[in-house]
Amino acid sequence: MTTDETATSSSSSPLPEIHNYIGGKHVPPSTDRYLPVLDPTTSTPLANVALSSSADVSSAVSAAHAAFFSWSRLTTKARAAHLLRLHSLIRQNASELAECIVLENGKNLTEALAEVAKGNETVEYACSAPQLTQGKIDRVSGGNVTCRDQRDALGVVASVVPFNFPLMVPLWTLPLALVAGNTIVLKPSEKVPMTTNKLVSLIELAGFPPGVINLVHGAREAAEALIEHPHVRAVTFVGSSPVAEAIHDRCRSLRKRCTALGGAKNHLVALPDCDAEGTASDAVVSFAGCAGQRCMAASVLLVVGPEGGEAQRELVRGVVEKAGRIEPGTEPGKMGPVIDEASLKKILGYIEQSEREGAEVLLDGRGWMERMKGTGGNWIGPTVLLHKNKTDKAMSEEIFGPVLSVYHVDTWQEAIEIENSNPFGNAVAIYTTNGGSAEWFCSRFRAAMLGVNIGIPVPREPFSFGGLYGTKSKFGDMDITGDGAIEFFTNRIKITTKWPVPTAPEYVLGVEQSQQQQEVGTDHANFAGRM
Repeated sequence: MTTDETATSSSSSPLPEIHNYIGGKHVPPSTDRYLPVLDPTTSTPLANVALSSSADVSSAVSAAHAAFFSWSRLTTKARAAHLLRLHSLIRQNASELAECIVLENGKNLTEALAEVAKGNETVEYACSAPQLTQGKIDRVSGGNVTCRDQRDALGVVASVVPFNFPLMVPLWTLPLALVAGNTIVLKPSEKVPMTTNKLVSLIELAGFPPGVINLVHGAREAAEALIEHPHVRAVTFVGSSPVAEAIHDRCRSLRKRCTALGGAKNHLVALPDCDAEGTASDAVVSFAGCAGQRCMAASVLLVVGPEGGEAQRELVRGVVEKAGRIEPGTEPGKMGPVIDEASLKKILGYIEQSEREGAEVLLDGRGWMERMKGTGGNWIGPTVLLHKNKTDKAMSEEIFGPVLSVYHVDTWQEAIEIENSNPFGNAVAIYTTNGGSAEWFCSRFRAAMLGVNIGIPVPREPFSFGGLYGTKSKFGDMDITGDGAIEFFTNRIKITTKWPVPTAPEYVLGVEQSQQQQEVGTDHANFAGRM
């Protein structure tokens, strides 16, 4: 259904309404229109979220713009103090935040608590900004010429975030943008706005000044208005590759800084000497965790060696058995539904296409649809496909669901060729007990985040998160977390200074001038202003 078909007015529904947060106040949308927020486990409505217009976006950007001067003039230490309070509040309210994530996103409680903790890591890292963002100064020439640099805030920045991590991704961008002196407008996914709304309540308790953080809900119109607004200096985005590329291209045409993270097709390569038990467990957590709805999820397992080999059979059998024991649900250890009916249909389409292309279904998650039919939710279980043809669509296109494609390769080089040929460049992992083998693969993989015996190789602070330039996984500038984000959210200003030599008598004696000239020598770089 389109946005227009699902939108309602404020008076037509008894459900709770989620409003925008602009200038320190909760503000209903100027459109008086709302979208339903659905529980993915049952497809029943949970709340109605504001469907904002460009006018609402303009109000939010204006509030952020008005707050920028005073916020950016605070010391880095003073800005970090607000984040330190927010960090404490997130820890105190971790269970409530996780329950909200489970309710609107559908992931299990353990995964939701991990999301809260991982997001709060970035807040913690941002609290170290007074030690991390210091500039440099050095004398670069004779005659008292020095050069120093400093990081200046950009202004108002916008962050458009996805449904799969309703808390973690906002907490990737918000803390570092703020501690650098920027003000921000967040646009959460309209599918999962409740968690971000809860975060706003903690932001209020942390004492951030009005207008420093603003929240605009809505769909495409709100996102496009944010990108187009002349006061927005930089845009971050996490989502699908086509949208990431479109946002990047538009920002480029407007001469705005942008980092837009797209999709992924992450490979696991298992050598015959890998620990079969550990590799199987890790592969299952990687492809089935969060119902496969994360850009770091494994989607292809390349098993090196003969299909009938003992080590290879043991590994594939272990993956199928472990994945087959997963139960549907949102309790710890279980797997939740996918986000909506459209996602479910897309996943089913890839499974059916693979069957037509000759793939064997080793584990069929479609049985969950009948098993959970009475709930009305978007349920599909872990699915493992054994491919005969490396050109099958499921081997190269992003599915974004709990589906693992298994393919046997004869040589290391064949594994590299398959991984390198995919258009994405987010993550890849090698499983082996030999360090030399791991180094061989890591020097040849074509992805930005590499794992050795770890299937979800997410860099943790201070290391930054982001896909590989020149692929469908990343468009734009720098990375979205860590030191890459510090660079993204600031302008590095360089100041070269020359002061005249003092004229006090003790400095103008000929002998001292002569000695100084001998020590310094002639500056051929012409900082002295010669013609």
